[in-house]
Amino acid sequence: MPKSKVRSKTEYTDAAVSRTPVKVKGSPTPRWYLVVMLGLMIIGLAWLVVYYLAGEQIPFMMALETWQNFAIGFGLAVVGLLMTMNWR
Repeated sequence: MPKSKVRSKTEYTDAAVSRTPVKVKGSPTPRWYLVVMLGLMIIGLAWLVVYYLAGEQIPFMMALETWQNFAIGFGLAVVGLLMTMNWR
């Protein structure tokens, strides 16, 4: 039976050690971006919860149809979630 080839350790470790660190593009996002992002998600969730619990007692929610209330609540939450892609 042939013996397997023995590799020296430096063949695969030197390449990993000599790599230079990669710099992240751009600067960190400002604090207001985080506040707006989380605010939109929370307001969207709150809109849906208020619609379910007290939608029949709030005049401007009664004036809107059901799908419009869902569109507003989910729309706000989705915009907040889409903002997470640009957050650093």
